[in-house]
Amino acid sequence: MTLTKADIAKYPFVADAAEEIRREDLDIQSLDNPELKEIVDRAVERIEEALKNNPPKVSYREREEDIEIPSFPVAIILAAASENNYLKRRYALAEAMRAYELLREEKREKFLDVARAFNWRIRCLTDEVGGRRFDFAISFIDYLRNARSFHESGFKLVNRPLWRGEVFLTKREAARLLREEIRSRIESRLEANVRSRLPDSLLDRVEALKRRYASSVEEKFIEELPGGMNENALPPCIRELLSAAKDGRHISHLGRFTLTSFLLNIGVKPSEIVDIFRSSSDFNERMTRYQVEHIAGRRGSGTKYIPPSCETLKTHGLCPGSSDMCRGVNHPLTAYRRRARTFKKPP
Repeated sequence: MTLTKADIAKYPFVADAAEEIRREDLDIQSLDNPELKEIVDRAVERIEEALKNNPPKVSYREREEDIEIPSFPVAIILAAASENNYLKRRYALAEAMRAYELLREEKREKFLDVARAFNWRIRCLTDEVGGRRFDFAISFIDYLRNARSFHESGFKLVNRPLWRGEVFLTKREAARLLREEIRSRIESRLEANVRSRLPDSLLDRVEALKRRYASSVEEKFIEELPGGMNENALPPCIRELLSAAKDGRHISHLGRFTLTSFLLNIGVKPSEIVDIFRSSSDFNERMTRYQVEHIAGRRGSGTKYIPPSCETLKTHGLCPGSSDMCRGVNHPLTAYRRRARTFKKPP
């Protein structure tokens, strides 16, 4: 790879970043060292930006590599220590969105360097394909691994140019695909159990972040919803996710969270939601029940979660396209509530 230190500051999730971090001699117990305050402050800021920006995105500080690079793993540690699923998902998506915006402006050769850090089989294209100009050809295996969670018809493999095992993409499309790979890698790192090793002063900052999340998110949806599920009133995103779950099709982690939290908030019982996921090839009843009850607030922090906003669902490829019932709303629960009023409650 030919990534420079400036590149690593842009994309700190690549393998080279690990070596840069080792040079800083960082460890969890030392994070309360006053000499690291600027790095820790920036790490906290990264998470705060993820929580307050809509859509979520972390800023990029150009020419501040000595802070940008080490602040990323520190932010990972703090987000993991929060043990708050919403905060962790939001942060992973925000970092992925930052990378997406930066990648769209990169030269194609630099884009290849970042993609190959994920072992993508990808190459630049110079000739037109079927009268259209594309930037890259990528192995259809690497394509499917990331595109399977997208619901837009344009990303369905049947609608993509495919030749000799390669899918052709514009740079914007490739960046969108790589964004999903980045988000997934960061989310996996956020599962680390680090809370017990974090200094008390850092734990206090983590708890402050959680309180900020609680005050800003829990108040977003306080209107009472009609009880019981009325399938005729389901917005397109939820209808698509529900259909996929019943058919046993793959649903991304965020998709499962969205469907589960939505159904819980309209009055569907946790046991009924567990049954909906039984067709999944990786179904584990004990784990599924635990996750559903956690989202319902019966386990863990006791917080009952609400589904993501329409903006987040669009950003994450979970919006199949707006319909008339989506017009003028910014949350699937709002769309459902309005639509449900036009139907009689099911007997």
